[in-house]
Amino acid sequence: MCELLVDLLDVDIKGVQGTHRGRVTIHFECRREVVGCPECGVLARVKDRRAVSLVDLPMNGRQTRVVWHKRRFFCPDVGCSKGSWNEVDTRIAFPRLLVTDRAGRWLTKQIGKYGRSVTEIAEELGCDWHTVNDTLLRYGEALVDDDTERVGLVKALGLDETLFVREGPYHRQHFSTQIVDVEHGQLLDVVPGRDSKGATKWIHERTCDWRFHVAYATLDLSGPYRKVFNDTLPWATQIADPFHVIKLANQKLDECRRRVQTELFGHRGRKLDPLYRARRLLTMAAERLDEKSHEKVMGLLRAGDPRGEVTACYNAKEAVRELYGVEDYELAGVFIDELIRDMNDPSWPVEVRSLGRTLKRWRDQIIAWHRAHFSNGPTESVNNLLKRVKRGAFGFRRFRNYRIRVLLYAGKPNWDLLTTITPR
Repeated sequence: MCELLVDLLDVDIKGVQGTHRGRVTIHFECRREVVGCPECGVLARVKDRRAVSLVDLPMNGRQTRVVWHKRRFFCPDVGCSKGSWNEVDTRIAFPRLLVTDRAGRWLTKQIGKYGRSVTEIAEELGCDWHTVNDTLLRYGEALVDDDTERVGLVKALGLDETLFVREGPYHRQHFSTQIVDVEHGQLLDVVPGRDSKGATKWIHERTCDWRFHVAYATLDLSGPYRKVFNDTLPWATQIADPFHVIKLANQKLDECRRRVQTELFGHRGRKLDPLYRARRLLTMAAERLDEKSHEKVMGLLRAGDPRGEVTACYNAKEAVRELYGVEDYELAGVFIDELIRDMNDPSWPVEVRSLGRTLKRWRDQIIAWHRAHFSNGPTESVNNLLKRVKRGAFGFRRFRNYRIRVLLYAGKPNWDLLTTITPR
């Protein structure tokens, strides 16, 4: 009955220790008696025994330890160079791991798939944080890196950055770059930094067939990421994310509002200042404003914008938004060319001219959206999943821990392989 409850293969239960509702400790030995030398095949002899304590799955809600009384063998052949070795049975536990194999696979799924924290699992198993984390890394790396089919052919590839950690007394920021299959919303990998080096190296490591299959490359208005695609996937159609283009237009509008506020009133916006009262309504889409809100915006602009600069920026922002209402690709090209030409007029505010120069630099990437309709939205969605993992872990310090945790959670590994992988 004891052997049935413990459910370990080919073992003899030697004893059970524990108190009522306390930790349970189970002592066992392997039944295998005949062992040959791995080098010469001569029948080995037992040199001594060593008790190894392993963390196991809870039994009836009670923390459990299994003590494996391992035999140490030696080869009696004096001419054999093998010497002595420890008993190994990977059905029970893998070498250099302090948990049983079944506990290791269970905690990998709990943390990787369901997003539970390492601390929570360590408390449930009754062990320290490092024991759980080291086990997770060995099983997790085997699951995400050894599965060659996880990163399949990609039609649309996206890049985006997110904050990884703040370090040092000055809270220096370190970023990471997410490489995402935009079509399927799958995180392919994470590389340190937000420059072009890490992503360029990762793409160059793919096969030629994989790289030639990428037809579209989505990105925000980032120069380093554009360099990545120019260097590694020059044939791919680059697409500037519509959200970031409109966000830039709103940013220029807000910069103009704050500048005009300071020039006219000599101070930052206060709650009774017209431009400050209009700051939220100015960034809203014009079609979302009802008649009352529209009249309020126009009245506040007449009161706080005598030179009409903020009004001009507001109209420029709405013109950029109207660009994405054009469905025809050729017509969108004509639209943006006229928009760029109008924004370069010296009579416009400096913020509008700056927006026009940006539209000119990213002209081809902006209108490419009208042909492919891919965006960086799935990449931003993956970033939200990464932030959820960071919140559950209360942040990360080591990039290796961060990479494995987010790939298990957002990288869509094949969890059916968890029962067959060999931990690294």
